[in-house]
Amino acid sequence: MTDHPAPAGVPTCYRHPERESHIRCQRCDRPICPDCMRDASVGFQCPECVAEGRRTTRSARTAFGGLRPSNAGITSFVLIGINVAVWLAVLADSSLVDWLALRPNGLCQAGNGYFDISQTVCTSQGGSWLPGVADGAWWQLITSAFTHQAVLHIGFNMFALFALGPQLEMILGRARFLALYLLSALAGSALVYWAAPEYQPTLGASGAIFGLMGALLVVALKMRVNPQQVLMWIGINFVLTFTISNISWQGHLGGFAGGALCAAVLVYAPRQRRTAIQVAGLALIGVVIAVAIVARTAALS
Repeated sequence: MTDHPAPAGVPTCYRHPERESHIRCQRCDRPICPDCMRDASVGFQCPECVAEGRRTTRSARTAFGGLRPSNAGITSFVLIGINVAVWLAVLADSSLVDWLALRPNGLCQAGNGYFDISQTVCTSQGGSWLPGVADGAWWQLITSAFTHQAVLHIGFNMFALFALGPQLEMILGRARFLALYLLSALAGSALVYWAAPEYQPTLGASGAIFGLMGALLVVALKMRVNPQQVLMWIGINFVLTFTISNISWQGHLGGFAGGALCAAVLVYAPRQRRTAIQVAGLALIGVVIAVAIVARTAALS
């Protein structure tokens, strides 16, 4: 069907002059045809006004400057999914633990024994090399925070992430929450790297989870909410940390300190230039963690 010119004096669509139009845009008052009509809260708007409105409408922000997520659980569910995927991979091939868990220094496994010799000598004698951070397995500092073996271990950690993560994501925003989580994990790994036995592997998301606990405590204090329940939960978990064997107090303590420090940067940053200060503060924490890791590597090497 071909459009014909509208009769003289009849209003026409400003985008399609050949089309008669008796509807006007609610913002700019220009006539628009049915193809150009866009639903608005009242009446219709033209495409240009709709686009301008999207550009000028300020996105909803959290109290601490982050974009308010429409679904505050997405990031936590993705992190849970990654942990579960790695756990399933470890169930299928247990040797992955030797590559993913955090071992401060490399070690040679030969038969039923372990030997502190170089990788070259180890492999030349038919041994299996178990890599460590000090000899180049840097990835273990973060992969260890996504690696589990025991069902109870991953079950408790993922339940805690499910309980704490969405709350903090809603308060801080998605990007800030993810930065908090990862920096907490790295802080826990850094203290493990410094204080755990040189050849002992450490794994689990507990450092990051304790970071979320520390962050929630800081947020509660900032918002002047009664922190009694948070303190009780933190206290119980630290008692378990120091009374049950085979639990990495280094990862828990390092993660808690890292999470609390990151949260302090995020919630106490002044409104003026808040985002820039938050980014700079988190970056500084990351640099401090990196320096600590490099210093420990030099000491072990």
